[in-house]
Amino acid sequence: MLGDMLFMFKSPSFPKFSLSLFLKRMISNTPLSMLETCNSMYQLNQIHSHTIKMGYSSNHVFVTKVIIFCCTKESGDVFYARKVFDTIPQPSVFIWNTMIKGYSRINCFKSGISLYKLMLAHNIKPDSFTFPFLLKGFTKDMGLKYGKVLLNHAVKYGFGSNLFVQKGFIHLFSLCGLVDLAHKIFDTGDGWEVVTWNVMLSGYNRVKRFEESKRLFIEMEKRSLCVSPNSVTLVLMLSACSKLKDLDEGKNIYNYIKEGIVEPNLILENALIDMFASCGEMDAAQGVFENMKTRDVISWTSIVTGFANTGRIDLARKYFDQMPERDYVSWTAMIDGYLRMNRFKEVLTLFREMQMSNVRPDEFTMVSILTACAHLGALELGEWAKTYIDKNKIKNDTFIGNALIDMYFKCGNVEKPTKIFNEMQKKDKFTWTAMIVGLANNGHGEEALTMFSNMLEASVTPDEITYIGVLCACTHVGMVAKGRKFFANMTIKHGIKPNVAHYGCIVDLLGRAGHLKEALEVILNMPLKPNSIVWGSLLGACRVHKNVQLAEVAAKEILELEPKNGAVYVLLCNIYAASKKWENLHKVRRLMMERGIKKTPGCSLMEMKGIVYEFVAGDQSHPQCKEIYAKLENMKQELINAGYSPNTSEVFLDVGEEDKETSLYWHSEKLAIAYALISLGPGVTIRIVKNLRMCVDCHDMAKVVSKVYNREVIVRDKTRFHHFRHGLCSCNNFW
Repeated sequence: MLGDMLFMFKSPSFPKFSLSLFLKRMISNTPLSMLETCNSMYQLNQIHSHTIKMGYSSNHVFVTKVIIFCCTKESGDVFYARKVFDTIPQPSVFIWNTMIKGYSRINCFKSGISLYKLMLAHNIKPDSFTFPFLLKGFTKDMGLKYGKVLLNHAVKYGFGSNLFVQKGFIHLFSLCGLVDLAHKIFDTGDGWEVVTWNVMLSGYNRVKRFEESKRLFIEMEKRSLCVSPNSVTLVLMLSACSKLKDLDEGKNIYNYIKEGIVEPNLILENALIDMFASCGEMDAAQGVFENMKTRDVISWTSIVTGFANTGRIDLARKYFDQMPERDYVSWTAMIDGYLRMNRFKEVLTLFREMQMSNVRPDEFTMVSILTACAHLGALELGEWAKTYIDKNKIKNDTFIGNALIDMYFKCGNVEKPTKIFNEMQKKDKFTWTAMIVGLANNGHGEEALTMFSNMLEASVTPDEITYIGVLCACTHVGMVAKGRKFFANMTIKHGIKPNVAHYGCIVDLLGRAGHLKEALEVILNMPLKPNSIVWGSLLGACRVHKNVQLAEVAAKEILELEPKNGAVYVLLCNIYAASKKWENLHKVRRLMMERGIKKTPGCSLMEMKGIVYEFVAGDQSHPQCKEIYAKLENMKQELINAGYSPNTSEVFLDVGEEDKETSLYWHSEKLAIAYALISLGPGVTIRIVKNLRMCVDCHDMAKVVSKVYNREVIVRDKTRFHHFRHGLCSCNNFW
């Protein structure tokens, strides 16, 4: 086989210009001396061919040097070395180790393991170099498969306490996540240099055991006479402090830099910014950033992310706009910042700018975009985002699937999220929960409870949010007894202690069914302090069932918790107005004026052809304002002819009946419906997102609109969804 190399000089691909030079050197030098100056496989092939011709190729020293060159040099060929190795009758342990090292160099770990097994089969005992060479560059999977076995071999052959061997296993087990085993070996050694300490710290960070990282670093500080941290140590510790939000320890790490013990570098300064930002110390993070001599995209992204995460979105935008270069991480950080501040329009605007900059988003960016679409009720934009994901082959994982389900449900679409759910290959508890909550909120209570049963059959454990969806589903279908049973099963079957949100659901369930006294008893016997949401559920039920006395109790409790809660004053006024208790109403109105409480103006959002329109009660700023109000006038007569009558019972303005009716016609959702009827084609569903609870009159009007104009009208208000079809609403007139 090796004799074939004699013919290589005849190969057309062989570099002819070097032939004469090497022939002269071959005549004047021995093959061993020529190997000393060899720097490529071409030259080694020539030398080796020459030695074969001269009968010198079996020389042990020469063969060893050939294998060393092939296994250790960047230009060497390990597979060529293996061919030479296979010709050696009895290779020494040194040659076996060299071959194993060669396989590690080119990441052929399985070949290295096979050779190690062959070595043992030939009764060659490993030495202190065998295991470090074999372990070097092992992947996590290889480490998990062979690590413990090889450790047993090392102990068996007497190298368990060899520091060189121990370091190899510490590095391997830290990489594999077997950090306890790594630490056990670490504790048996002594006088470790900083690199090995860093390996242990990195191992704990990798498995997110940051407290252990901190404890190990404290132990390292105690041995300061033997070992001192370097910049890598500090980066690892700053990362742990960032995750723990441990500002005190982070400042301790910072002292190493301020006192000149460790020289700062770009990576270390970036870690400092991230630590301060994660702990909410943005002024300190900004100080580090401003004093940096050089910055990279990570530096800029860290400062932008920090300001965005702490709600200082305008400062985040200032630095974002100054960035010399932006990657998808910095764009996503800014998008998430706007999302966190509920500035959903800015989210979509920024995403358009991101596309114009030719920066490709990842799946996390798209989850943020879908979330913004969900909050805005922007179904068209959400569907465009789905098409964008499919067209650009963005990783369509469980997170994307869950975000799509949430988006469709929050836009009032029930069919498409069900289809996505059925097509998802991998579902987690959040997928099931999104379906249950989405179905319940859209008035499909029975389907939500069926989905919950399927979830349990699939052996997926529900959580607190799942049970909120289940209890809401019971509320929508009026299953009081079943709701009580589910409430009890939370703790009995799944060990979930009810929180205030669950108690709010039970109060809502009982209140909707008219069991107001029982609802009050639930509140009074709660093991937790009831919050405004729990009392608000009772107040809402009192409005529906016109129980003024209990409404006053609930309102008083809420206002003690939240004195500036304007919605409570308004709802109480509505209840007094509906019950014609005008004196009580005027008292509340005076109290509102004395306390400076102002009614939040009604606002409705509606997406059309990719643009989100905003309508405010009585607003006349829309470019088609005249047409909208003209359409409202035309609608008025058509709706009255169909049986609609303005319901002024909840209008508590001190004006005449005609003025009350006029104020009703200016409500934001009515403006949105009028604009939709002008702009949308026949039969197109009207989707509206309202910032407040829908008033009785707008609810009555929407029902008639759905019948007269043969339209489905979907309104998502502050409390629930309303699907208006054929003159009926999915909420069954309870909201």
